[in-house]
Amino acid sequence: MTMKSHSPTTPSRRSLTNVDYGGLSRVRPWKPLLRRIKDHAGRNSQGRITVRHQGGGNKRMYRLVDFKQNRLDVRAIVETLEYDPYRTAFIARIKYENGTRSYILASQGMEKGNEIIVSDSAPLKTGNRMRLKHIPVGHQVYNVELTPGKGGQLARSAGSSAEVLANANGYTDLKMNSGEIRRVLWDGFASLGQVSNSEHNLVTLGKAGRSRWLGIRPTVRGSVMNPVDHPYGGGEGRTQRGTRKPKTLWGKVTGGHKTRNKRKRSTKLIIKRRT
Repeated sequence: MTMKSHSPTTPSRRSLTNVDYGGLSRVRPWKPLLRRIKDHAGRNSQGRITVRHQGGGNKRMYRLVDFKQNRLDVRAIVETLEYDPYRTAFIARIKYENGTRSYILASQGMEKGNEIIVSDSAPLKTGNRMRLKHIPVGHQVYNVELTPGKGGQLARSAGSSAEVLANANGYTDLKMNSGEIRRVLWDGFASLGQVSNSEHNLVTLGKAGRSRWLGIRPTVRGSVMNPVDHPYGGGEGRTQRGTRKPKTLWGKVTGGHKTRNKRKRSTKLIIKRRT
């Protein structure tokens, strides 16, 4: 996919850049793999806001994406490449030899008509899937399983991938996009290549309305709120925050300290923290 810019006919179009979807299939999504998800606008069962800046936006249908791909040694053909409103990456609709259809994450460079397979003896080709212990060092992988059989959990967003650094003693060392080096069980499956839509980080929305279409509500600075709403609130005009240390909306000291649980069991599998 390529980026698309626009003539500055209006102030919002001057800075607008988006992805050219010309390479996607112009078909309706496969109805048996669609589900309706009720939008809660960031509220919990009591009606209180638990996730800020959510609400509104266009109605969407959720696509059931198969992150496990556990049909071993069954070839599949890519039927379509489609846009998914619930994720940054594109998805591909595939049809197996037995006639079953499913959605999977599309890899960078995947095209309609490509053949993919999930097998330990699969060719080292983009889109194919196999156990980590069979993938040579230096290859890029995505949709990586943390727990064998649970389905892919790592490297699933647009343009992301992980590099295989080593295979030894039942574990595979992966270098993530963040710089973190993570050790995972080598019996887990991973797909070869990189997730599609790698230009997603270059998108500029151009105007507030496009954020609202996506269900993103405005972010208000704490310093312009009332004292009852934020520790920085109140005062005459643009005043200092009035606290020695930065604080969150709920009065907790923030900025710089690590938020990961120190007693998390998987901490020992992180060889190098992200940079």
